[in-house]
Amino acid sequence: MSSSALADTAKALVADGKGILAADESSPTIKKRFDSIKIASTEENRRDYRDMLFTTPDAGKYISGVILYDETIRQKAADGTSLVKKLTKAGMIPGIKVDMGAKPLAAHPGETVTEGLDGLRARLEEYADLGARFTKWRGVYRIDAGMPRPGCVTANAHAQARNAAMAQEAGLVPIVEPEILMDGDHDIDVCEEVTEEVLRSVYNELVLQNVWLEGTLLKPNMVISGQDCPEQAGVEEVAERTVRCLKRTVPAAVPGIVFLSGGQSDDLATEHLNAMNKLPGTLPWKLSFSYGRALQAAPLKAWAGKPENLDKSQAAFLKRARDNAAAATGSYAA
Repeated sequence: MSSSALADTAKALVADGKGILAADESSPTIKKRFDSIKIASTEENRRDYRDMLFTTPDAGKYISGVILYDETIRQKAADGTSLVKKLTKAGMIPGIKVDMGAKPLAAHPGETVTEGLDGLRARLEEYADLGARFTKWRGVYRIDAGMPRPGCVTANAHAQARNAAMAQEAGLVPIVEPEILMDGDHDIDVCEEVTEEVLRSVYNELVLQNVWLEGTLLKPNMVISGQDCPEQAGVEEVAERTVRCLKRTVPAAVPGIVFLSGGQSDDLATEHLNAMNKLPGTLPWKLSFSYGRALQAAPLKAWAGKPENLDKSQAAFLKRARDNAAAATGSYAA
């Protein structure tokens, strides 16, 4: 794929008033979600649940693309149509999670590095043949005493950059996801400091690996208080600090930034994104969303694994998609 085609895909994923659905939960993660509604995490149930989301009428008005799991990109719905074809027909771009998860980082107790570079080139070629047009690779960073250490920051940034270079080689737009976890009692000052350090490292490595930034997207955490911090920063402060941190670290060549919700409540993730897009001044990149649980919690609860709840669950998903699409333009009203 040419550079212009990569740029076109990246821009389409952050088109005005649209964002990305992250439906790439691993098997253990989606089992936890299914456990919450007391249904078995069978291949059929996982397929039917995701088919419900992907075929929601008018979802393509608000959802530009969907990040899939390896199982999902290969699945056919009960009617025999591949889920990838259903997404494409609905005007949504298929994407794929390509990392193999965070594993313990040697000589760094308590820290992880994301694995999956071995064999990645072949997997990317296969995913492109299956219809994927973009990828996602997640790096995880924990804030604790002395953490993240420089070795953890560098190792994950290098893996992100290697992945991004190979994704572009295969004609796929890489979404780079460095996530600072909300776990802990750190305040927003610490989160801002660590987020800035991590993003600087990530973009330094992307440049070293000759990644074409115009054909990438960034999926970061917001700058936010740790979930156990006794003083939680307000919506406006989160918005201002997040945008300030991004201005310091993210090159203007990047077309867009699609935030992860990272454990925030559904409404708070929407309010934070909306507040950022209402800040005065212009930004060099689009600010949108790539939410998983913040888009799916309501429809999952409404669905409850019962076919008769299809309309109700799709209505719940469409509302979450519409609300976050409005937040991506700064026009959300609670």
